Amino acid sequence: MKPIRFGTSGWRDIIADNFTFTNVRLVARAIAEQLLAEGTDQPQIIVGYDTRFLSETFAAEAAAVLAAHGVRVWLTDRDVPTPVIAYEVIRRSAAGGLNITASHNPPEYNGLKFSGPSGGPVLPAVTDRIEKRVQALLTQPEPPYPPLGELEAKGLVVRIDPRPAYLNRLRELVDLRTIAAARLKVAVDPLYGTAGGYLDEILREAGCDVQTLHGSRNPAFGGMAPDPSETNLQALTAVVRSGGCQLGLATDGDADRYGIIDRDGRFIEPNYILALLLKHLITTRGWRMGVARSVATSHLVDAVARPQAVPVYETKVGFKYLGELITQGKVALCGEESAGLSILGHVPEKDGILAALLVTEMVAIAGGASVQGLLDALYAEVGGAIYARRLNLHLTQEQQGRLADRLNNLPTRVAGLAVVEVNRLDGTKLLLEDGSWFLVRSSGTEPVVRLYLDAHSEAQIEELMAAARALLDI
Repeated sequence: MKPIRFGTSGWRDIIADNFTFTNVRLVARAIAEQLLAEGTDQPQIIVGYDTRFLSETFAAEAAAVLAAHGVRVWLTDRDVPTPVIAYEVIRRSAAGGLNITASHNPPEYNGLKFSGPSGGPVLPAVTDRIEKRVQALLTQPEPPYPPLGELEAKGLVVRIDPRPAYLNRLRELVDLRTIAAARLKVAVDPLYGTAGGYLDEILREAGCDVQTLHGSRNPAFGGMAPDPSETNLQALTAVVRSGGCQLGLATDGDADRYGIIDRDGRFIEPNYILALLLKHLITTRGWRMGVARSVATSHLVDAVARPQAVPVYETKVGFKYLGELITQGKVALCGEESAGLSILGHVPEKDGILAALLVTEMVAIAGGASVQGLLDALYAEVGGAIYARRLNLHLTQEQQGRLADRLNNLPTRVAGLAVVEVNRLDGTKLLLEDGSWFLVRSSGTEPVVRLYLDAHSEAQIEELMAAARALLDI
């Protein structure tokens, strides 16, 4: 059996290959033992699932194992977004949450996310213990488990609907009255995922004219990954353009990531959304606490923070590191270039629904202005444009073998600019004298090397990309 490994956001594997009922039960047992070892007599856990093939059945198996080992389970009555589970963990003071989901991965995958009592993803120290315990359990015979119905009859597994409480929380965090006053026309695409009945519902409540695409369950996700990338949002783009919408809003399979389409059909990169929302929160809420971004995220957010005397925290890639700063009360906003975002007073977990609503609020306050127009105004305010790009590089074995040596022997100049700092927090990041930079980092979830870049023009992005590839011999 291939080892079970937790990446930047849980364990993911191919259904019927390594993601099997046997392995889900093993992981659930290891999690139960972890919760019991933390000292609570009868810990409580929220268990949910997404819209993937057999997700509800995998969740039922996990719930039965947890309950049989002495953990009380609150099992959701339908597919739910990851941030909803995070909020329910906090609301019920549970010991954690378990979600059967592979998030934005292709339909042949499923996965398992495990969050702690803060509602945010557990840190590697915990998942390392779970991985080791799973390996140890492989040498033992699997015990029989009671049927789920029997555990429900004993009150050890209780069905819940977390949707009303979560929607109430969104009503507290977002200015729905301002959205209502703007009378926006919006297209929403949950990509056949869990945000259906959440994002579109609350926008209708706020008085928006909403058209929903792909709101039903389809475990094949229309033949593509439920990832709100520019490539995957062509149908949403077409509806925005043809329907005269001010916004197109998308979420991924478990609604922890977002995608934004502007009124002209332009896809707006999450890097830019993070900076725009920082400015929006400073202006509308008066928040001048810290802002946190991953090492791979554009420094445009730094340019917004600097004149406002807002401290910037840089973390490793993975929302678990950003979420910790929300839990500690250090930041008003945290986010990453891969479309993860949360704010002060909310969950220390990515929330694509909240992000989409905040963008809607921002556009409503601006009288329905285009997002690109707001970004251009922000560029003028911070002294110039900053462009961001990410490239996935599929290396041959020979190239992979040379990569470490290349990264340990770096030049002092790149593309005619002096290297002023080398940051090895997570990968290798070269910061150049004019504020541009690029980062080389191996993916934690896919067999690729990622190249991230920040520059002051599209031409410079291309120049830096070519220089980076030459440096890495790719």
